[in-house]
Amino acid sequence: MKESKWFRAVRWVLILFICVLCLIPFYALLVLALNAPSRIFYEGNLFVPDFFWKNFVDAWNKSRIGTAMFNSAVITGGTLLLTVVTGGLAGYAIARYTSRYNRFVFGLLIGCMMIPGIINTVPLYVLMRKIHAIDTLWGMVCVCSALAMPSAVFIYATFIRALPKELDEAAALDGCSPFETFWKVIFPVIKPATASFVILNGFGIWNNYAQAVFFLQSRAKQNIPQALSVFFQQFAGAKWHLMAATAVIAIIPVIVIFLVFQRQFIKGLSDGALKG
Repeated sequence: MKESKWFRAVRWVLILFICVLCLIPFYALLVLALNAPSRIFYEGNLFVPDFFWKNFVDAWNKSRIGTAMFNSAVITGGTLLLTVVTGGLAGYAIARYTSRYNRFVFGLLIGCMMIPGIINTVPLYVLMRKIHAIDTLWGMVCVCSALAMPSAVFIYATFIRALPKELDEAAALDGCSPFETFWKVIFPVIKPATASFVILNGFGIWNNYAQAVFFLQSRAKQNIPQALSVFFQQFAGAKWHLMAATAVIAIIPVIVIFLVFQRQFIKGLSDGALKG
């Protein structure tokens, strides 16, 4: 059935309205970031900033957001790499080698997905102290990997179960071991699974605050949410221009990554939905 011109126009107006509604907070943040220090944010033209670019230089120097961005990048990259490797291997073993033990482990991991990560903070903190992992980036990578592992195993096991076992049999005839079969045959086929996992967990790891506030205690090891929180508490609403400029700097990497890989993100989500 062909849609009418009136219905098409209403649909585009509605889409435009939703887009504008979502962009208003970001535009307000950008206006605050570009206002002069002497200007009160509700004075003058609310929609036109002063274009005071020095706010970004001052925010960068005073907030140490550069160090926090580096720490967040290390934690996010290390966590995704570790979880993709171990979660992919575990998902392959569970999907291809059905046994009572594997079913029990898979059910246990699914049950862990129902438990909020903050509940495990106290025993996890004791364990981290014993292995001297408090206030270390590698310790935070281990924490985030442990929290993301159930999701990774679930996604990979679900995707691999949908693949025909003839792929494994053909690889075995060519002399591949199970390890080689996964990396050379199965893993390239399940790129949508990897994309889905990275999309669903990557930004959450980048913005992790609930665990970072306990395990990253020194300012030199803080991630972006911690650095922003400390910087905002320091000024307590007295310098809106610096706080807004710091927030803009913090979200730039996420926006750039999304714009560069938006096709891969959308393809991963759509392929994941079709596969599921």
